[in-house]
Amino acid sequence: MQKSQLPKRKNIRLKDYSYKTNGYYFITLCNDKNKKLISKYKIFIQQTLLDIPNRFTGVYIDTYVLMSDHIHLIIILDNCQKNLGEIIRSFKAIITKNTESNFWQRNYFEHIIRNDKALDGIREYIVNNPLAEELKFEDFYK
Repeated sequence: MQKSQLPKRKNIRLKDYSYKTNGYYFITLCNDKNKKLISKYKIFIQQTLLDIPNRFTGVYIDTYVLMSDHIHLIIILDNCQKNLGEIIRSFKAIITKNTESNFWQRNYFEHIIRNDKALDGIREYIVNNPLAEELKFEDFYK
């Protein structure tokens, strides 16, 4: 397929929002085609994830969980010079380069955490994700 024949991808990011804005971001990264690769490389992925604040000034990892085929985490940006997309791309590239091609699903899911109640609920969701995946994300804002 030539470039002009490729389907146009939908942009899932907020229009006119700067993803350098200070705040808390709930991120989900998934393996390509639901492969169970994260559990296979768990120690390396965890080390790389926890190294993000050393690679990027003004970035902090708040809470995270590594599942067999996806990762949930809360990233805090505090006067970071890079935007969220650059940070996630870098993390995903390091993992792919040192593991297997087609490791990640294209893109990632993000949610800008808007208040303390939601932050507490999302933290609880992440911590309990291995045991209770049935919690409803929408309930954090009720």
